[in-house]
Amino acid sequence: MGGFVAAALAFPTALFSFALVVVVGYWLVMLLGGLGFDALHGGHGVGHHPGHVGHGGNAGNVGHAGHAGHGAGGHHGTADAAHGGSGSHHHGGVLDRLGLGGVPVTVAVSLLVAVAWFVSLAGTVLTSGAPARGGVFAVALVAAWLGTRAVVRPLSRLFPEDRPATRGDFVGRVCVIRTGRVTAGFGQAEVTAEDGSTATVQVRTTEEAPGLTVGRTALIFDYDAERELFLVAPFDPSPPGI
Repeated sequence: MGGFVAAALAFPTALFSFALVVVVGYWLVMLLGGLGFDALHGGHGVGHHPGHVGHGGNAGNVGHAGHAGHGAGGHHGTADAAHGGSGSHHHGGVLDRLGLGGVPVTVAVSLLVAVAWFVSLAGTVLTSGAPARGGVFAVALVAAWLGTRAVVRPLSRLFPEDRPATRGDFVGRVCVIRTGRVTAGFGQAEVTAEDGSTATVQVRTTEEAPGLTVGRTALIFDYDAERELFLVAPFDPSPPGI
């Protein structure tokens, strides 16, 4: 046991040992947070509070709330969010360039640290002297990259990339008019996204549509990217004969 501790605290293993402690601590906290709190609170974990519906009043804004990725607490989503400018949390810039993308950053980093620690520990036990230990450090880094890359590729299938929401997703959906009327120059409507969140968007008609008044339903059939608004037409969702 003493030999193991000595090897774990010797160069270069010590560099990865401290990183491994952080990684193990992180996953223990995640495990306890996911299991312990659910058991203590009768299955109700943190973050299960219902959100509030956000409404955006500007043409450049599409406000979502109450669901992941769409804002929170009724704050308005920005145009950048509507176009998905942030990208997925599955990817880190450096990790992508190393061929380690496709999984959460925490998973990739944990694998890198674990493989590097194991290889450096084995090399530390089998070698002695600064030059040899320096070679072990280099080998551990390369082995960690190759090993993690080999594991990440099949593992990435379990973490499909989330496609960011865009304004174009609203095309083809039914909305409810929220202004007194909708014309070619003015109008707002409320539309429900695929995830169940709602947004108030700017809408226009291509011609005068007297039937599009507050509370009526309309079909979003196009998006005008230049003016950042949606084109709608009267739509009755009720089946014929009702």
